[in-house]
Amino acid sequence: MQQSKNDIWVGLFVMLGAAAVLFLSLQAANLLSLNFDAGYRVSAKFDNIGGLKPQAAVRSAGVVVGRVESIRFDDKTFQANVTLLLQERYAFPKDSSLKILTSGLLGEQYIGIEAGFDDALLAAGDTVTSTQSALVLENLISQFLFSKAAEAAEPAGKTK
Repeated sequence: MQQSKNDIWVGLFVMLGAAAVLFLSLQAANLLSLNFDAGYRVSAKFDNIGGLKPQAAVRSAGVVVGRVESIRFDDKTFQANVTLLLQERYAFPKDSSLKILTSGLLGEQYIGIEAGFDDALLAAGDTVTSTQSALVLENLISQFLFSKAAEAAEPAGKTK
């Protein structure tokens, strides 16, 4: 009888540990956000979102103020339509701008909000028109290599 009680306690402890590891894994992968605050949805269009994913953070001054709810491709304008769920307690002016930024050199991408100066505030269903697309590292490298190749192709005696 004592052996089966120990087996039950060990089994419960192992299951609790597995649930904790699963919870921490989902939190670390940014796939689980436990935010029960009400929010409002705004949308924005970007030419290039890079590696931005749903549930990515939306930050202002380094503070998480919302999450990316969904990303869709608009086949009429050939742009990415990003829907953001901003927390209700944070209000931003209508002329605020959005940028896709990267945490560190090769870290995860998130959306940064720079607050504007308008008196009117963003409301549910509004569209932010001032956006800046993601900076794609491959494009920067190719531009650098192209400029170096163009410099090498110029005659040595010719100066600008």
